[in-house]
Amino acid sequence: MTSGRGTLTVLHLLLVWATMAAVVPTLGVGLLMAGWGGGMGAAASALVFGVPLTVLLLATAGLPARTVVPMCDSARGRLGWAVLVFVLGTLGVLAGVAAYGGDVDLGSAGTRIALTGVPYAVAAAFLVPDRWVRLGAVAVLVLGVVYGGFVGPAQAERRRHAAEVARYREHRELLYLGDAPAGMRLSRAVVEPAAFGVEYRPADPNVSGYVGLTVRSPLTPSASCAQRVTDGVTCSVDAHGEMRVIREFPGGGRDISLVRRHHGAEVEVSSQFLDEPGLRRLLDTLHPLSDKELERMMREKTITQGY
Repeated sequence: MTSGRGTLTVLHLLLVWATMAAVVPTLGVGLLMAGWGGGMGAAASALVFGVPLTVLLLATAGLPARTVVPMCDSARGRLGWAVLVFVLGTLGVLAGVAAYGGDVDLGSAGTRIALTGVPYAVAAAFLVPDRWVRLGAVAVLVLGVVYGGFVGPAQAERRRHAAEVARYREHRELLYLGDAPAGMRLSRAVVEPAAFGVEYRPADPNVSGYVGLTVRSPLTPSASCAQRVTDGVTCSVDAHGEMRVIREFPGGGRDISLVRRHHGAEVEVSSQFLDEPGLRRLLDTLHPLSDKELERMMREKTITQGY
């Protein structure tokens, strides 16, 4: 390709890009407004009017390329060229819209508008009878597929994951976990604005049992025996301020609850399955929820957010 033809080819592709970067977003907004105001019928009417007009504008943009693109050498050829570029470019735009809908980062609003014209310029480049121009178009196409299909979605997934972790970590002062009692496993955890609740259940699915751990915000009122004592319930507070509540059941069972302060927060463990020493061991193993533990709980879907 001579220098003059190379310059004309570059100008041709830039003209296609600029034309479509201006027209396609305008067409999209027009369809949206028509559909918003008049429903599907109005949107269809706008599409029937807008698409031919866009193709004619694109055919006009092909006029300067008559010497470098054989299809643009005649009015009929330019129209066919415009239709082909419009169809191929629109497929690329729709792929970009799908990627953007999947949270792939396509930059600012201005960048997204500029990118709208790229698929049409790439389609036009494939119709230029020059090996290097077509290889360049292939390279741009491959880059777009790799970013839109692999790199972008991976980045979007990392952003979603980081945002989810941030939501769980919003109230770090509540995120304390105890080691699961022997023979038990953590089955569920719920993060709420003023509390963090954890459930432990036997590892053997054939065994029934339950241990609950609740970490409450230091801003909530402290528990007291006056709130707990009813028929069949005994309550005591030791010298360290730890509260012990036992609820006796008519059948002979009982529910044991221990409440203590931990780094300003109020922590309560309760169970009808685990004895008092086991509950104390659970309290004694309280530790901040680590990143590794949170990752595992998120992966196993044992942690949720309550409201």
